[in-house]
Formats: sequence, structure tokens, C-alpha cells
Amino acid sequence: MDSSAQAYQHRPLAIKLWPPSQGTRLMLVERMTKNLTTPSIFSRKYGLLSKEEAEEDAKQIEDDAFATATQHFEKEPDGDGSSAVQIYAKESSKLMLEVLKRGPRVKEGGELTSGKADATAETVFDISGGRRAFIEGKEAAELLEPLRGPNSYTKIIFSNRSFGLDAARVAEPILISIKDQLKEVDLSDFIAGRTEAEALEVMSIFSSALEGCALRYLNLSNNAVGEKGVRAFRSLLKSQINLEELYLMNDGISEEAAKAVSELLPSTEKLRVLHFHNNMTGDEGAIAIAEIVKHSPALEDFRCSSTRVGSDGGVALAEALGACKHLRKLDLRDNMFGAEAGVALSKVIPAYTDLTEIYLSYLNLEDDGAEALANALKESAPSLEILDLAGNDITAEGAVSVAACISSKQFLTKINLSENELKDEGVALISKALEVGRQLIEVDLSTNSITWSGAKLVAEAVVGKPGFKLLNINANFISDEGIVELKNIFKNSPDMLGPLDENDPEGEDNEGKDEEDGEHDELESKLKGLGI
Repeated sequence: MDSSAQAYQHRPLAIKLWPPSQGTRLMLVERMTKNLTTPSIFSRKYGLLSKEEAEEDAKQIEDDAFATATQHFEKEPDGDGSSAVQIYAKESSKLMLEVLKRGPRVKEGGELTSGKADATAETVFDISGGRRAFIEGKEAAELLEPLRGPNSYTKIIFSNRSFGLDAARVAEPILISIKDQLKEVDLSDFIAGRTEAEALEVMSIFSSALEGCALRYLNLSNNAVGEKGVRAFRSLLKSQINLEELYLMNDGISEEAAKAVSELLPSTEKLRVLHFHNNMTGDEGAIAIAEIVKHSPALEDFRCSSTRVGSDGGVALAEALGACKHLRKLDLRDNMFGAEAGVALSKVIPAYTDLTEIYLSYLNLEDDGAEALANALKESAPSLEILDLAGNDITAEGAVSVAACISSKQFLTKINLSENELKDEGVALISKALEVGRQLIEVDLSTNSITWSGAKLVAEAVVGKPGFKLLNINANFISDEGIVELKNIFKNSPDMLGPLDENDPEGEDNEGKDEEDGEHDELESKLKGLGI
């Protein structure tokens, strides 16, 4: 580190946290809009806001919260603005909760009025509660009775109930009668325990009954449908041109089934959420999914985790994701991408300016893939909140880039680097980077061959952070004396330190406390010249 850099290190900085930048204010409005339009316990009781109404409310909430916080800040002009930031956040949360409890506004005589549950028609019909059970004809008639005649249901949830043929035939005319008003359909886990022949016929009946409805949300997860099941839903899928959310998780989506989905969907231009978790898609299936992704420019949330995708499929998905400039959440966990697919993905990441969550654990990235991705993320995704790179055989060499990425992200709340090969040297780099994060809540460095030397550094980096909740350094090689010291560091906040029941004080990298102390001194000397 040169002398100018050292001089800069010791120069006192006067940092003003208030007022926030216009970009920060707009980001808060976006997040509140997303929260206000996401189904929740409040929306089930009070109704779900439209995107337009949510945006209007979010802007008003932010304006009011900003004004309140500014008034507070003006009373303490010599402060750094941290208390004004807290008031800004609390006031935003309070006002957003009030809007959620108010519910959507409805037109009455040309005036806008609050539309609470008792003043508006019910919009969600849900029979998924209670124990998982088979449904036959008689019970179906009783359960679905509220759907007969005039009603205002726009969403139906039939999950957790297994429909037999008799029940499906009872549901068919009812669904036909209401399909023009439906916007959201959840048929997840609705044929469990049925024979393949019966299940396929049930799916075909539902598909035909719902053909032509203009859905924004469709969930067909947990049905082990395979290619035959996908094609049983042919009529429904081929008629969907306005889908915004599609869930096909745990459906036995093989290569052939993935090709069928790609073939049957007529348009995905409006698709914002696409989840393919826990299928047996493989490389060829991933290539078919990549075709869907390539034609989904509005995609914000893509999940293709645990799908047996290798390097070729990973490269195809990565290249297709280049078309998704609005991506906010990317989950590709538990596949066999390898370094090549990791490098391919790193080439499209710079386009993701809105990315807040990225899950890339257990992809066999190794240092080359991890370094490429970390370097790309460092230069993009300014609002990143969650970074997951667990189980990728990252060593201290790869930790250099990962640490630089972490230190560039001021909004990071959760970091998962468990089950790597960081050891003390790599953890020293990560610990230095953690000093930057102001909003950090959780760090997982378990199973990294860390001794007391590395554990001490990371513990000291997080223990004083306001709002920090959990440090997981279990399943490492910390000495018994080190454990005692570690607990002493967290004596005022013991809940911050995760369990240590899998720690191995006799681990192969542990050569006694004297050597650990020597290693710690060496690490500290290295850190003095470390620049991230």
C-alpha cells in the first residue's frame, strides 16, 4: 500500500447519511411497490393492490416518510443523519402496514374509498387448508359450492387436495362458468396418490375447462407430471398469452417435458417469474428452458435449481439470461455447471442492475468460475442483498475476488460461503471485506477448515454490527481454547453465534494453540497491507 493510501486511511471522514440520493429513494418506492403487490396474509384478508395503485401508494408513503425524517434531521444539523435514516425506515414501514390493512380502493359514485374485507367481494377461493386428502365427487360438490352462481373470485387454490375423476367431473362445469373472471390458478399437488391414467385424465379435464382463461399466475408444481402431464395441460397452456408467473417445481420435468413446455407456451413476453426447481431436466432440457428464457424479456425471478444441469445446459441458460435485463432474483443452486458455465454467466451479469438476490451454491464453480462471477458482480448489481456461493471449492485464491465483491456491496444482508476451502487465509480476506457492510444480518462460513485464527477475525468483524443476527462457523477446526475465546467475544450477544456442535478441535488443520496464535499474528501482519 503506498504512502498516499496510508495517509488516506488515517484521514478523518465526515460522512452524512442524510438526505438519501434520488436513486435510493426510487429504490425504496420499487421495493414497497413489490411488497404491496405480493400475496400475503394481509392481502387474503383485505385484498391485493393492483400494481398501479401500489405504485401510487408507495410514492406517497416515501414522500411522507422523507418529509418526517427531514424535519427530524433539521433539528440536529450537526448529526450524521443516522437517526433520520432510522425514522425514514420506521415511518415507511408503519405507513406501508396501514396501506396493507386498508386494502385496495374501489370506485363508489366516482369517489375513491377504502375497500376493506367487509366492504369488498372476496377474490380468493382456497381449499388447500387442513390435512392432505383425496376428494371424490360428493365432497367436491360441497367444497366447490361457493363457486356456483354469481361471485367475484379471481383466484382459486386447489392444492393439497387430490382430485379423482368424479371430483374432476364435478369441478369441470363450475370452472367453465367462472374461467372468464379467473386471473390466478393454483393446481399444485392436486393429483397425489392417483394412478397415472386417472391423473392424466383429471389434468386433461381441468385443462379443457380452463382453456382460454386469461391468467397472470399459474402453479402446476408438485404433480410429477412429466411429458405426458405437460401435454395433458396442452389446452390450458396453449391459450396463455398473458402469463406473468409460472411454477413447474418438482414435476418430473425431463428433457422431453421441458421441450413440451417450450413448444406449448405461445408467449412469455410478460413473464416475470419462472420456477423450475427440483426436476430432472438435464442439459438438453435446460437448452429447451433456455428458449423460454430467451423470449422472456420481462423476467425478474428465475429459479432452475436442483435440475441436474451440466456445463452445456448451464452455458445455454447463461446465454439466454442475457436477454433478461430486469432480473432481480436468480437461483441456479445445486447443478453441475462447472467453471465454464460460471464464466459464461459472468458475461451477462453486468446487465443486471436491479439484481438483489443471487444463489449460486453447489455449482462446482471452483476458483475460476467463482472469480469470474465475483468480478462481474463487483461492477454491477449495486443493490445486491443476498450472495450465496456455498459448496464451490473456493480457496483463498478465489477469496480475493469474492472479498472485493463483498466490500463493494453496501446493501448486503446475507452471505453464504459455507462448504468451501477458504481456510484461515481466505477467511481473513472475507473478514476484512465484512467490515464495510452496514446492513449485514447473517454470515455462513461453516465447513471451511477454519482454525481459531480465522474464527477470531470474522467474529470481531461482525460482533459490533447493529442488527447483525447470526454467524455460522460450525464444522471447522477451532481449538477448545478458541471456542472459549469465541464465546467471550459474543458474551453480550450470545445468540449471534450459531451452534458449534460439529466443530472438530482435533481437525487435520489444527496443530495446537501455539501455532494458531503464530498464524493469527501472521494474518494480522498481512491484513495491515491489505486493500479491498
